[in-house]
Amino acid sequence: MSPLSNASPMISTKLSPFVYWSQTKYTLLLKVDLKDAQGVIADFTPTTLSFRANGVGARGRNAYKFQMHFYQEVDDENPALTVTDHKIELVINKTYPGWWERLVATPQKPHWLRVDFDRWRTEDDGEINEPPGEDRERRDVRDVREDYVDEYNNLQKQEIGYIRENAKKVYLVIYNLAMFVGYLHILIIMGVLYIRDGPASIKHTYEYVGTSFKFVQLMQYMEVMHPLFGYSKGSPLVPFFQISGRNFILFLMIEMEPRMHAKPVVFYVFIIWSLVELVRYPYYVSQLLKRENGLLTWLRYTIWIPLYPMGIICEGVILLRSIPYLEQTKRFSVDMPNKWNSTFDMVMFVKVYLLLLALPGSYLVMSHMSKLRAKKLGRGRSKSKLN
Repeated sequence: MSPLSNASPMISTKLSPFVYWSQTKYTLLLKVDLKDAQGVIADFTPTTLSFRANGVGARGRNAYKFQMHFYQEVDDENPALTVTDHKIELVINKTYPGWWERLVATPQKPHWLRVDFDRWRTEDDGEINEPPGEDRERRDVRDVREDYVDEYNNLQKQEIGYIRENAKKVYLVIYNLAMFVGYLHILIIMGVLYIRDGPASIKHTYEYVGTSFKFVQLMQYMEVMHPLFGYSKGSPLVPFFQISGRNFILFLMIEMEPRMHAKPVVFYVFIIWSLVELVRYPYYVSQLLKRENGLLTWLRYTIWIPLYPMGIICEGVILLRSIPYLEQTKRFSVDMPNKWNSTFDMVMFVKVYLLLLALPGSYLVMSHMSKLRAKKLGRGRSKSKLN
């Protein structure tokens, strides 16, 4: 028997505190919901825990105790007890590492015992600060949800009646679905107008869907915020430059020049941008829900092959068509003299931007997507060959 205590008096009472438990591959973590605890005693054997303490619990300030028989054996020699003003924490090592279906030996769970799902930890959680010398076993304790997905989900169903999803994951699923619906809405309107009016509808494209397109394009800046706030991995610079490149075309070259609104190239660039997103956002949802879809994955890493070059050509045409209007209106250009004592030639800027878009820009984008395609689809082909 291994006792842990911070005081000596024994307590006789039938009141039990609420106990919240979680587990990792190697340890059990118990949180006893008692405030201002005194006289804490925890007696261990390889199969049992007897706990006693005075403190403020569900029945106010009282003497509380409980006893539990563990589902499997634990290391009763090295448990850790931490008493704070708001709770008591126990960290108990499992004798045999692995997933426990439940904490106690009997299927009937005591009414005071609850699962602490918030403390289940995985490798993606950033709240764990482990010392540099932590051994491999300690670092591996964070993969419980990854290794025991079905068992963890069943435990949630038994405890709370449903599977509780991470708030970040729920938000990302809703965001991606909303963006998918936004671009689908745009394409449906364009399609209905074209079926009704034929090619004559092309010049009215911006009139009917321009506002919607501006909204979804601005919403895409949320994808710059996601990696900054830890909602997704990767650098925020990549989505920032991709989204800003589109918005430069949309807001400065099209929106600011009414004569561009009726150009057929606007119709084509809207279709290309929308088709790319109609595949991208459902793919992200499937990844978040861990529902791999072979066709969707193939489309995500293949549809860019025809669409990206066409999109770059359309964006280049819009830039070329905008140059005469910028020369005529001097929009965004700054001439001397002025209080900043500087000049800016928007026409020259657009020409340089067009050159960068046509040469290094298109090469970088296409080569990046080509590498991603080889990584995602090449692996599947290799496996099929081996089988």
